Amino acid sequence: MNTPASDGFRMPAEWAPHERTWMAWPGPNHTFSDPEELTAARTAWASVARAVRRFEPVTVVCGPGQSAEARDLLGADIDTVERELDDAWMRDIGPTFLTNGSQLAAVDWTFNGWGAQEWAGWEHDAKIAAYVSDLAGARTYASKLVNEGGGIHVDGEGTVLLTETVQLGPERNPGWTKEQVEAEIHTHLGTRKAIWLPRGLTADYPPYGYGTLGHVDIVAAFAGPGTVVVHRQPDPAHPDHEVTEEAIGILKAATDARGRRLEVVDVPAPTVLEADGHWADYSYINHYVCNGGVVLCAFDDPRDELAAGIFRRLYPDRTVTLVDARTIFAGGGGIHCITQQQPKI
Repeated sequence: MNTPASDGFRMPAEWAPHERTWMAWPGPNHTFSDPEELTAARTAWASVARAVRRFEPVTVVCGPGQSAEARDLLGADIDTVERELDDAWMRDIGPTFLTNGSQLAAVDWTFNGWGAQEWAGWEHDAKIAAYVSDLAGARTYASKLVNEGGGIHVDGEGTVLLTETVQLGPERNPGWTKEQVEAEIHTHLGTRKAIWLPRGLTADYPPYGYGTLGHVDIVAAFAGPGTVVVHRQPDPAHPDHEVTEEAIGILKAATDARGRRLEVVDVPAPTVLEADGHWADYSYINHYVCNGGVVLCAFDDPRDELAAGIFRRLYPDRTVTLVDARTIFAGGGGIHCITQQQPKI
């Protein structure tokens, strides 16, 4: 059976050139059931879309009949299409795009509402990856692995970051061994080495809000060949202090697919420890790299500019734009979670 890797496809790094960015529009659902929350979410999503649009085209998938209202906030230079949606996290429900240098392909992972969580619905979202892939003109490869785009991060040179509570969790892939998961990941992403972190941030699990059970893209992300940024919670009063110290230690001891010891750049968490009545998982790691730009989460926090400075040093040829992400985090994610890149071929 042909796989993306056997057909010469791989997932490029996020900093590789993009054709466009895909997003989804918040609709009235379990996450934004209150009209005021929905209005705030749409304003926040639109702010991210407009920030990305400064650097590349953006297409937003909207629920039926919602495009006109969406365009009022998005602006005329952002494209919209309509399709039934359950939620608005395009990183997770959309396709993972691949290239072989001359053609576009995409992985349609199996989606089950972040581990069939009781608050989630996924009847429509489970079909979005194939829909977006078709709109983009990509060849679609379906995977039986329950996985989301926020659960992976690649360097484009053979290495992928994963977390054990996501791909190996019984909520998603009961009965799968680590070896089986790695084989499925590698054959679909064109990677050959996985670096596993044991878990995600504390607020990403029950009983705290709308969690993903440990997505890696809020903890660590590649920022160049051999370079990884990682969330660091410096305050011992926060449970993520121990979580992030462990993650930093694992990454510092790791090598990538090319045998390089990783350069680990830790990014301090915002100073706020609690939000919405529970431990905060505010993180600058959940950023989005686009053509000529980096769209970075902001939290009206003293460490916002510190984080921006770190990313300016990591991406000296790109413009770093801070966008308030507190409303997005209240819904269960960040800027990376609501964007999905389509690479240029």
